[in-house]
Amino acid sequence: MQRPDGIRRKIWAVFIQQMVAISLSAMLGVYVAVTLVENFALRQIVESETAAIVQQLANDPALRPAGNSFVESWLVRTPQDAAQIPGYLRSLTPGFHHQHAEQHYAALVTDTSAGRLYVVFVQKLAYLSWLGFGLVLIVLTVAGSTAVMAYRASRRALAPVVVLADTVRAWDPNQPDVDALLPENLPLNVEVDSDVASLARALHGFATRLEDFVERERNFTRDASHELRTPLTVIKVGADILLDEEDLPPFTRRTAGRVRRAARDMEALIDSFLILAREDGVGLPEEDFTINEAVREEVERAQPLVDDKPVHLSLEEKAVFGLHTSPRAFGVLVGNLIRNACMYTERGAVTVTIDTGCVLVRDTGIGMSEEDLAHVFESFYRGRSKGEGHGIGLSIVKRLSDRFGWDINIASKLGVGTTIRVGFPVAADR
Repeated sequence: MQRPDGIRRKIWAVFIQQMVAISLSAMLGVYVAVTLVENFALRQIVESETAAIVQQLANDPALRPAGNSFVESWLVRTPQDAAQIPGYLRSLTPGFHHQHAEQHYAALVTDTSAGRLYVVFVQKLAYLSWLGFGLVLIVLTVAGSTAVMAYRASRRALAPVVVLADTVRAWDPNQPDVDALLPENLPLNVEVDSDVASLARALHGFATRLEDFVERERNFTRDASHELRTPLTVIKVGADILLDEEDLPPFTRRTAGRVRRAARDMEALIDSFLILAREDGVGLPEEDFTINEAVREEVERAQPLVDDKPVHLSLEEKAVFGLHTSPRAFGVLVGNLIRNACMYTERGAVTVTIDTGCVLVRDTGIGMSEEDLAHVFESFYRGRSKGEGHGIGLSIVKRLSDRFGWDINIASKLGVGTTIRVGFPVAADR
């Protein structure tokens, strides 16, 4: 479907503006021309006729002026003669008169030795208006026809570009038909010249490189997911086996616990990177699920992070609601928030709250200053913190929330703690 603000509409708007500008200019020109004709040409006619009659009266004072096809003339010698002239002329004083009101005329009144002479242009001056209207109509017709022909020509010239744009817009992101951009595959009714062919080949080359890049990205995420998870699984299983030994020395048990936590953190980090590496979440299945179960699972995973600290990790479920999204992406986001809070809290509590349409993570950790808050979502930024993190947890959270359209807000006070709220606009109560 063509967008209402497409290039064709813009070109059509330009042609309409040009036609309006030309039409206004033509009407102004015709108006000025008609005004000049009425004010100068008509005056020349009546003045020329008056001069001729005055010359005749000088030779024959008894002459009674006769009109012609252009003008009528009257010579008023007596009051009886004044009754013979039209009423609209009787009140005129000597001079040129051009009337546009009730009676449209051009008249020249002159006092001669034989009497008062009235010379009036008798052609209906409305003809001039019709002449002007005709000129305007001709100009508008020519301008409109020219604009329509120019628009059709430009539309034919732009048709290949529009076809290419529609082809790209109709692509399936998972299986784009890049060969449809080749010049020989364009519709037969599209005129393909050298410029269009060059553009089509350039788009085809770009689309091919983009398709190769997406394919390499998919291969990388698939291979990286498999190759990285395998050794992590071995490490986690080995750490779990060690921790199951009852006679394990305390030092070895602490070391095995740290190995297990590090392996779980690395697994979560790999999940985060693989999700963000995928193009617009392609390959991440979405489904309906209850977030309470997912949050509960992430809280359990984070519990070992506070086992050796005087920190109480708890979950408050004030609401139960579901989402339609990727459970994996949701778990990575919430897990990062909870682990980040646990790592930067040395004593006190970390509370995860599920409320209507949102998840809140509160801690009584070291908090952040105003300066740190301004950079909190930047990768590898740690500020004055001394935690064990890598400085990318909140950066991952921000990128995930932007990717899936979730609203995230953070409030913190140095030495008091931090509260992070993630809102889900598509949340549904259950």
